[in-house]
Amino acid sequence: MNQQEFVNLISPFKDKLFRMAKRLLVSTEEAEDATQEVLVKLWKNNNVLSNYSSVEAFAMTMTKNYCLDQLKSKRASNLQIVHSNYSDRTASVQRQIEDKDSWDWVEKIMETLPEQQRLIIQMRDVEEYEFAEIAKIMDMSETAVRVALSRARKEIREQLVKKHNYGITYN
Repeated sequence: MNQQEFVNLISPFKDKLFRMAKRLLVSTEEAEDATQEVLVKLWKNNNVLSNYSSVEAFAMTMTKNYCLDQLKSKRASNLQIVHSNYSDRTASVQRQIEDKDSWDWVEKIMETLPEQQRLIIQMRDVEEYEFAEIAKIMDMSETAVRVALSRARKEIREQLVKKHNYGITYN
């Protein structure tokens, strides 16, 4: 595989690799480094990439594992998960403020979820991966992925309703 073929192969999903890395590693610089490391590893092993049925899923798994290793390492011990690429440009200012506030609460709630649920909700609801792809990346059955996603969504929904209904009493 030559360089142009490799670039054509990874171009459709390299931004997804970055977004997953950014989700796991707060720092844009750390996410860029992680993405670059994964792409270098893919390039070094480009002769065996044809053995994989989904190079994208393989690359996402590599990215996830690399980022988790970074989070476990001493030099990245102060990193946390964030998400800030949500905006609604057509809504009114009031609605934008409400949406931003709600999304901030969702981010805070997501930070409290177990790591597995956080990653699954990121891949399914943000990156729009299919259940089969998530199952392969996470090394789980599709049923387990669906259950974890359902539990994560339920927890987020319950906590968000609790926050929105704070101070409201019903007689």
